[in-house]
Amino acid sequence: MSHPAAPRSMPDLACEPAPTADAPFVFVVNAGSGRQRELDALVARLDDAFGRAGRRYELVSVTEPSRLEASVARAADLARGGVLVGVGGDGTLRTVARAALDAGCVFGVLPRGTFNYFSRDHGIPADPEQAIALLLTARVHPVQVGFVNDALFLVNASLGLYPKLLEQREAYKRQFGRSRLVALGSAIATLLRPHRLLRLRVDHEGTARELRTTTLFVANNRLQLEQVGAAEAPLLAQGMLVALAPLAHGRLAQILLSLRGAFSRVRDADDVVGFGFTRFTVARASRRHRRIKVATDGEIAWLDLPLEFRVADRPLRLLKPEPDVAERNRA
Repeated sequence: MSHPAAPRSMPDLACEPAPTADAPFVFVVNAGSGRQRELDALVARLDDAFGRAGRRYELVSVTEPSRLEASVARAADLARGGVLVGVGGDGTLRTVARAALDAGCVFGVLPRGTFNYFSRDHGIPADPEQAIALLLTARVHPVQVGFVNDALFLVNASLGLYPKLLEQREAYKRQFGRSRLVALGSAIATLLRPHRLLRLRVDHEGTARELRTTTLFVANNRLQLEQVGAAEAPLLAQGMLVALAPLAHGRLAQILLSLRGAFSRVRDADDVVGFGFTRFTVARASRRHRRIKVATDGEIAWLDLPLEFRVADRPLRLLKPEPDVAERNRA
């Protein structure tokens, strides 16, 4: 598939000064069971840093996952005219970012997940004290986000095999704990099982084609694309999202393709379709399917078909390091 003409990219848009001294900061943090010690440590760090800076903040704690969206909405109301900060992994950040975008708030991040792809890609420190210091000094930068139908994603969205991998990973984490090694083990176990091929109809730039694939993966994260060796990674800087779909047939071929990705050799695979886009639609080739399971930043939901993937019309306003510092921090 050909690439669309590059739209105006996010780096071309103007940065904004750091928030004013009277701008409110509102932090949204998961305070579920077993995390009270982490919450106490966070509050101590915030009290120290904001106290020394003469700044104020509020903290909205989420004790039940089912209350996340309601708690985030309340936090966004408190943060109007200021900064809404997500504390957690990419899934939590996605929910908080959507609220910040809708409310017109500046968005801030304190990473606390397993992979932290969003924060790492933007050079935001994993160390809590450094990340808090950044929030108090950084300028506001426009960053690109994606949508699938009405669901925002910061890092990626996918259907097919990848959501199954995520579901299995969560089951393994509940049993064995949260670590990258556990995530790898769950992925291998899932890949060893048989998987049904999806027959998808893809409409892109006025051209329709049918794809037979185990998964469709749409990325908005340069770090993640570079880790699997995707040649399309630079297209993100041109204001596009990137779609990848492995065309390998059979379980062995799928495992081999996944191993190529693990060792950054996807660019060497002839059986991967990859392209950049600002908007495209996906439907099942069979019209009897009206909904499909989609993962957005690790959170899984059933969405109505057809799916429309697109670059958001306006950027997320993110507190992040300057470009040269962010590039050095990326890892």
